[in-house]
Amino acid sequence: MDRDPIVAGRFYPGSFEEWRQGVLSYLNRGAVDPSRQVRLAMVPHAGHVFSGGVCGETLAAANLKQTVVLLGPNHSGQGAAMAVWTEGRWNLPGASLDVDEALASRIVEGHPGFSSDRTAHMYEHSLEVILPFLWALNAQTRIVPICISETDPDTLKDAGRAMASVLTDQTEPVSVVVSSDMSHFIPAEEAKKKDDQALQAILGIDPDGLYQTVRDNRISMCGVLPMTVGLSLARSEGAHQAELVRYATSGDLTGDYQHVVGYAGVLVW
Repeated sequence: MDRDPIVAGRFYPGSFEEWRQGVLSYLNRGAVDPSRQVRLAMVPHAGHVFSGGVCGETLAAANLKQTVVLLGPNHSGQGAAMAVWTEGRWNLPGASLDVDEALASRIVEGHPGFSSDRTAHMYEHSLEVILPFLWALNAQTRIVPICISETDPDTLKDAGRAMASVLTDQTEPVSVVVSSDMSHFIPAEEAKKKDDQALQAILGIDPDGLYQTVRDNRISMCGVLPMTVGLSLARSEGAHQAELVRYATSGDLTGDYQHVVGYAGVLVW
């Protein structure tokens, strides 16, 4: 079964040429360091006019492989706790990306927490808004979309380790992209302070530290659950360095610094 876009015309332009031109302008801000074997990228998922610069600059520098596992939060609360879209393709206005069905099946088989489930994805925007960037970087990109609402930290970390084992057995390398915004609807100064706390754990490639920091400090980072999985995966794959590519807030565009959303782009290698 294919998935049709649900936020085209709202989070990004509804016509192919419009979103393509916009995405290319954002991607042109980044530069690849070929010496880095990036294991994981974290990018925001707001409307492109708000977070496209951070997303594009980060993904342009990520040197993504042709297959990308996508880990995103579940804003709707529907569907399975770790829902994998296992077949078909994801459509965009004028374009599409195929699901890597074989890899998706291996991930589902690799840990009991993963389920083949479409319901969690049907009204979820966090992965869709990243797809135009992936298509613009390589129209032949294959994807494995995973939507996560599981809250138990041990399950999340175990799922990350299990996924790392599956990816290690792949004949071709696979990239992982996590979708997350940072603090929501608080003053910019407070958002920066809170987000710095979460980012320190991320840059330390510390899934326990991230989970605990976000919980203890009530940081409204919507992708903390998929990022806990992602950091566990990256550590299992031997990642030991990370970089904050860029941090910004919605206030940089709107001029309203009293009610901002934070956006961070991170690379882990």
